[in-house]
Amino acid sequence: MESYPLPARTLVEKMSREAAADTGRAIAFQGAPGANSHLAALGYRPDCLPLPCFSFEDALDAVREGQADRAIIPIENSLHGRVADMHFLLPESGLSIVDEYFLPIHHCLMAPDDSPVSQVLSHVQALGQCRKYLRAQGITPVVYADTAGAAALVAEQKEAGVGAIAPALAADLYGLTIVARDIEDSHDNMTRFVVLAREAIVPRHDGPVMTTFLFEVKNIPAALFKALGGFATNGVNMTKLESYQRGASFSATEFYADIEGMPGDPAVDRALDELRFHTKWVRLLGSYPQARARTPA
Repeated sequence: MESYPLPARTLVEKMSREAAADTGRAIAFQGAPGANSHLAALGYRPDCLPLPCFSFEDALDAVREGQADRAIIPIENSLHGRVADMHFLLPESGLSIVDEYFLPIHHCLMAPDDSPVSQVLSHVQALGQCRKYLRAQGITPVVYADTAGAAALVAEQKEAGVGAIAPALAADLYGLTIVARDIEDSHDNMTRFVVLAREAIVPRHDGPVMTTFLFEVKNIPAALFKALGGFATNGVNMTKLESYQRGASFSATEFYADIEGMPGDPAVDRALDELRFHTKWVRLLGSYPQARARTPA
């Protein structure tokens, strides 16, 4: 609790008490009250009890330990790409992806008053999404743990020339002045969130379904080509494929992938069987309803 700036602590304590009284409605998110993840929790389930957690690990632990029924975690942004560490944290959490949610992201520059801002605090993702605006205004970016936490810290310190980038909700919660609205570099800025639970859920077949999984290729020529061939030959659409390294050996690469469809679909089963044959291991993270179409109509 002490990790939050003082203006956020009272809100965190209140929201934590409410979530503890009805864990079935609690959705854990990373950040201080007023963060984009807070907005995502409310947008995903308006009647939920959002549970603020200081780190991504804390949010995942809250679900694993029964303090919340779900966690909503940002996985990627349309402007700034992958959210750091998610590819490592999700499989280590032991949780399953049961849903996804897309949130339009609109950033505000806020400060204790309307004086000129020369330095701004925010999460690295928000700073990256407002890079052109900050450069044009000559404002120095400073990385902070999360957007709303930065707003709470600015409200606490009231330092001249120092502002924060956060959602408008944070300005309302912490009594800050909005200096500029919609400062993101692209107004179609969108973040994709995944919703995690302790147990996997089999999605209903009344709409498109996504499946997320990880795999590690063998250290041989054409390893990735061989591993992915089954998806092409079986007509399974892969909508996302990202590589990352684990450890310092650089001897093999791990991949994060999304496909349309789910285990139980014959084409998906054949593609996954071929993937397993050509890789060291495959780990399914979950199947869930598709919240936004990937394939053009």
